[in-house]
Amino acid sequence: MSLTIGDLAPDFTAQTTEGEISFHDWIGDSWAVLFSHPRDFTPVCTTELGYMAAIKPEFDRRDTKIIGLSVDPVDNHVRWAQDIEQVQGVAPNYPMIADTDHAVAKAYGMLPADVAGDPTARTPAQNATLRNVFVIGPDKQIKLVLVYPMSTGRNFDEILRVIDSLQLTADHQLTTPAQWQPGDDAIIAGSVSDEQARERYPDGWQQPLPYMRVVPA
Repeated sequence: MSLTIGDLAPDFTAQTTEGEISFHDWIGDSWAVLFSHPRDFTPVCTTELGYMAAIKPEFDRRDTKIIGLSVDPVDNHVRWAQDIEQVQGVAPNYPMIADTDHAVAKAYGMLPADVAGDPTARTPAQNATLRNVFVIGPDKQIKLVLVYPMSTGRNFDEILRVIDSLQLTADHQLTTPAQWQPGDDAIIAGSVSDEQARERYPDGWQQPLPYMRVVPA
């Protein structure tokens, strides 16, 4: 069964390019992004892994760890990293999970439960559903799920924007409107009473609708 927002992110132990990890322990008190790939040595994913490496400082600044996943073994990940550096100018500087038994993909609902056998015998098309992005909070709950087709490279700047919004909500109980960018006005969450809002925002707020309270950034 597919996971959705609010579900506990399944814990797992797996081999990665940075050694064995226990996922929940690896996340610790940070935020995390888990993004999956159908197979190594695929062109669209090659661009994505390189871009993520280039913007990793932006995730670091948000106390967010990033980790990739593919069903290929670690030695393939290492060879793929060389291709990524050649084409993108930077190699992955974060762990890549070697999900060779498909256990993580199954736990996260990305592959059917009956998938088995040599992962390198499967084509990328057979693993086309391994194109997910999961944003996970420090509470280990899933905050965002995105699924992309193999033909479309993911927009990781949008993932950063979503994390900014999620952290604004977590820290200040503010929500964000359509097309919001950091620095734009925000909306006071419905869980905040008017009395609480007056304490937090003594200068007041705009209220274009009875159920909408807008405050400056």
